[in-house]
Amino acid sequence: MRGYSIRTFRADALAGVTVGLVALPLAMAFAISSGMTPQAGLYCAVVTGFIISALGGSNVQIGGPTGAFVVVVSGIVAQYGIDGLFMCTMMAGVLLVIMGLTGTGTAVRFIPRPVVIGFTNGIALVIASTQIKDLFGIPLPGPVPGEFVPRLALLAQHAANLSIETAVVGLAVLVLIVVWNRTIPGVPGYIVALVAGTAVVTLAQMPLETVGTRFGGIPSGFPSIQLPQFRPELILSLLSPTLTVAMLGAIESLMSAVVADKMTGGRHNSNVELFAQGIANIASPLVGGLPATGAIARTATNIRSGGLTPVAGMIHAAVLLIILLFAAPWAGLIPMTVLAAILMVVSYNMGEWHEIPALWRQGWTDRLVWMVTCALTVLADLTVAVEAGMILAALLFIRRVASTTTVSRVTSDYVEKGRVHILQDKPIPDYLTIFRIHGPFLFGATDKLTNLVGQMDGFAPVVVLRLRNMTAIDATGLRAIQDFADALHRTGRTLLLCGALPQPAGLMSQSEFHRHVGAENILPNVEAALKRAEAVWHTTRAPTAEVRS
Repeated sequence: MRGYSIRTFRADALAGVTVGLVALPLAMAFAISSGMTPQAGLYCAVVTGFIISALGGSNVQIGGPTGAFVVVVSGIVAQYGIDGLFMCTMMAGVLLVIMGLTGTGTAVRFIPRPVVIGFTNGIALVIASTQIKDLFGIPLPGPVPGEFVPRLALLAQHAANLSIETAVVGLAVLVLIVVWNRTIPGVPGYIVALVAGTAVVTLAQMPLETVGTRFGGIPSGFPSIQLPQFRPELILSLLSPTLTVAMLGAIESLMSAVVADKMTGGRHNSNVELFAQGIANIASPLVGGLPATGAIARTATNIRSGGLTPVAGMIHAAVLLIILLFAAPWAGLIPMTVLAAILMVVSYNMGEWHEIPALWRQGWTDRLVWMVTCALTVLADLTVAVEAGMILAALLFIRRVASTTTVSRVTSDYVEKGRVHILQDKPIPDYLTIFRIHGPFLFGATDKLTNLVGQMDGFAPVVVLRLRNMTAIDATGLRAIQDFADALHRTGRTLLLCGALPQPAGLMSQSEFHRHVGAENILPNVEAALKRAEAVWHTTRAPTAEVRS
């Protein structure tokens, strides 16, 4: 906060108000989809949003309830009740605090990217399926089934009885959000859709189900603080869902912080962030709230709206509290179909669908891990999906490493061919920085490359990454190199890759990695890389020389 000024506060205040308005419908929608009351989502957003911003390790992270927890929370509530959820949330909070204090939060990097994408895709599909009933106003004889396939079967069975008015309003709001976000991205479409949809339904006196008619409205005033009922008999049963909540919270928050770093050029502290997430999750049940984590969409909205410091996140929490104190009765007018439309867009945006084509090109092993994780998330539950995905990824990890071990005879030809890969007697010019990767570059090892991003000020204009001794790579390692290239390109630097062995070279070819760094920047050996670096240096320096002359 050194050097904090009135100008900075104005930027934070504008961003905080914007994010607060965006968080209003999302917090209620996530709570309702989780089997809780809408105020539970708002109380969670107020308390955890403030704590995560005040104590966290990212300047611009926005915390609160997220779509990733909907599937887990609804399952815990259905099996163990509200008391079980509160116990699970607080236990997960303690675990996150321990992870942050001991520095073991970095263990999250050992979860491979296909597993992360798989359960993200699966969660998005499950959330979308839970919103079909409210979006189209489909009446059901009983509660919506908790399982994916029975849920869709029951909805299809009663689809003919849908409410035309509800469906028209819901689809209109959905289209409005999509079109608005593409044409006027400066103002979040969620806010416009919430206000417009509620106003139209209220003024036209349309007989649609609202937050007020389903839940009796939202109580005004401060949330009451109560210690949740502790049930010792549930401790052992809750260990598995507690681990899921903690790991999911850690993954989501650190993913959000990484996205924020890319957008702002900053760098977060992972362990401090996990500590803050833990404190927030310990506090949330005290006000009847949900589990919380870093919210990627709201964090991105904060950055785009001009948020610069944690003050923006604290103001976002204050805005939600003011709405609770003075505008809670108006929130009861929000139609359920409007919230369902908003969650439909959220579930699509959180799905990471653009990652699937690249993942599909990276070999059958990553495809298998992704498909198993996604299928189990949808058809079973997230805990089983992550466990199975990690076990499968570990087995394939062993297979991939073992397949790169060879025993071969050293011949005169081998020695001669190896000379072009040796840097001895080859001077390194001032315009060149060279790094090498030694050993398998798989999930769990990628932080050794990403840590270099914070040291780029000392890099030369051209950077060479030698892959001669990199025996294997997977989708997570490939993504790390891609992110490293992006970071270099943003600073006007060029990345060259050289000397890739057959397995890494084959995976790069399958994934069409050359489209990202340029085919001309992937070289067979260090000698060719030195020549290419010289050509790049002369090309980039030429315009400067002309201007000076």
